[in-house]
Amino acid sequence: MKPRMQRPFTATPAHQRGAVMVLVVIALASMLLMGALALDGSHMLLNKTRLQNAVDAAALSGAKTLQLVAGSGSASTLTRDAALATLTLNADPDTGNGELATAITAAGGVGDFAMVELSSSVYGPFSYPFAGPGEASYVRVKVPDYPLTGFFWGAAQSLPEWLGGNPELPDKAVAAIATAGPSPTASTCKIDPIVVCGDPAQYDPENGNFWGYRYGDLQTLTCGTPGSPSAGNCQLLRLGDSSGGADIRQAFCAGTEQCIDESGSVNTEPGITWGPVAQGLNTRLGLYNGPVDPSSCPPDWYTNYSQPLVAMDGGVAKQDGAQVVSTNGDLSAGGNPLTDVNDWKNAYMGCAESPGSCSGVAERRVLNIVIGNCAAVAGGGATSVPVLGFGCFYLLQKVEQSGAKEVFGQFMQECEGSGYAGPTPADDTGPNIIQLYKSYFSGVSTPSPDS
Repeated sequence: MKPRMQRPFTATPAHQRGAVMVLVVIALASMLLMGALALDGSHMLLNKTRLQNAVDAAALSGAKTLQLVAGSGSASTLTRDAALATLTLNADPDTGNGELATAITAAGGVGDFAMVELSSSVYGPFSYPFAGPGEASYVRVKVPDYPLTGFFWGAAQSLPEWLGGNPELPDKAVAAIATAGPSPTASTCKIDPIVVCGDPAQYDPENGNFWGYRYGDLQTLTCGTPGSPSAGNCQLLRLGDSSGGADIRQAFCAGTEQCIDESGSVNTEPGITWGPVAQGLNTRLGLYNGPVDPSSCPPDWYTNYSQPLVAMDGGVAKQDGAQVVSTNGDLSAGGNPLTDVNDWKNAYMGCAESPGSCSGVAERRVLNIVIGNCAAVAGGGATSVPVLGFGCFYLLQKVEQSGAKEVFGQFMQECEGSGYAGPTPADDTGPNIIQLYKSYFSGVSTPSPDS
């Protein structure tokens, strides 16, 4: 008897009926989601860019108007009207912004679509009408919700999860925010009398390099060390016809009115005069030593600093033997956090939000300094240093009068004063330059992703 041959089981046509249909449905769903990603994604990106441009223009227009009407009783209203009018002009169907115009109309008008607020500080608090301390200088325009037409977006929301849909997908919309105010290189002629040596070959602002310096990193300004313009010169500015320790002390104590041409040069003062330098700078931390007048040299709102002090050791900044490292402006040594510029910013916000709660004067710890090309200088004594630019330098800690001649601090990206004015200023306010800033919220060390 022959053994029966066993054939492997194969499905009959009846058992395969409908299998192709399932594959087709899954393939179509995948294609639909890919279409949503390509079409809706590019549509959102395009409209986000258009909205940001419109909001940027509105903030600049509002800040320019505020500069012109500052001090008047209707400054808040005039500023808001100018910003919203510019936003409306940008929502023009003839320029391709018809969808923005439709959204403004659907919201009930541009006043309900966008918010305009004012502040005396780039860090806030912002309000409308302006109710903060000091004079308003900065304008913030924000659009929190700009709904967009969904092409395949609704399908992606309605498809079941097993087909790649997401019922929790939010409605298709974008947002934008912009802050504008006076340029930190053009707002006043009040500077601090020191030149910081920069490297003209190390200027790459797109990658955060400003003449060899980066925002947030710890820096030291030193005297009597290599890098000074010439032997025996401490990079101190000559203050017009004034000279000597008393003038240097008062200048570091209260600043000095001296307009600098960004394309020109600055004259330096021979000598170190370190005692007056330290005495003048320390007033900003509420420390008074020597012939200084507290009434003309008030402390900053925030005077805290870490101890023991940071000091240079073999060319490395250390605290208590541990190297100081910086992460986005946050300083630490041996794993322990230091009191740094981000702590100052947060304290600044608290003081600004509660007028009268902090004694002293805002921004006293921020030095407005000249960055110069010291390598182009030859010879000794009083020298002339070409100007590369200007910087905002946060005073990290008190300055020791004895021992190493060092000033520690961090460069800041935004500050509200400066040493720049045009070559022939009509007054001490500098040229009327308005620029955009990053927008900050609860954590002032982290800007809004929409700005």
